[in-house]
Amino acid sequence: MKICFATNNPKKIEEVKAALGEEFTIVSLEEIGCREELPETGDTLDFNAFQKARHVFDNYGVSCFADDTGLEVAALDGAPGVYSGRYAGEPRSDERNVELLLNNMQGKTDRKAQFRTVIALILDGEEYSFGGAAKGEIIQERIGDGGFGYDPIFRPEDHKETFAELSMEQKNAISHRGKAVRKLTHFLNSYR
Repeated sequence: MKICFATNNPKKIEEVKAALGEEFTIVSLEEIGCREELPETGDTLDFNAFQKARHVFDNYGVSCFADDTGLEVAALDGAPGVYSGRYAGEPRSDERNVELLLNNMQGKTDRKAQFRTVIALILDGEEYSFGGAAKGEIIQERIGDGGFGYDPIFRPEDHKETFAELSMEQKNAISHRGKAVRKLTHFLNSYR
């Protein structure tokens, strides 16, 4: 089955391809000729995921899925949440986002946080949604050089390593996106 993953993030595509396996051919936005920035104007993960998927489906006529992910930090009342990718403003920068979050967490004793992903799927014109969450904590400094985004400062529950220290396989087994992708995969396998 050929399906577009509506993202411009090559690391996300790599993660999802590894999780979905050989039964699916994942094509990028570039491969379908979509070079514009996808809209993300909502204040919820669900809204943004469906907005991106609908944009691709309506303008390019291909079945696709899009995700939106947020890091929700308890001590910051759920921030950065839906604004995780642009927490430190435009242009988007993982480095500046992490720096701002670490600054905002100074002096906070409650370090609990969770990553949450929503995947919006449009398949043959029908819409479906899948979610996943990974609970953990924000550590004091960056550790590890794998992954992307907030991975170097997020330590998942029951682990000593940050997401940035885990292999892609280890991360996919426990991550928010990995959980949502497994639900998507199960659905796609039953749909065929």
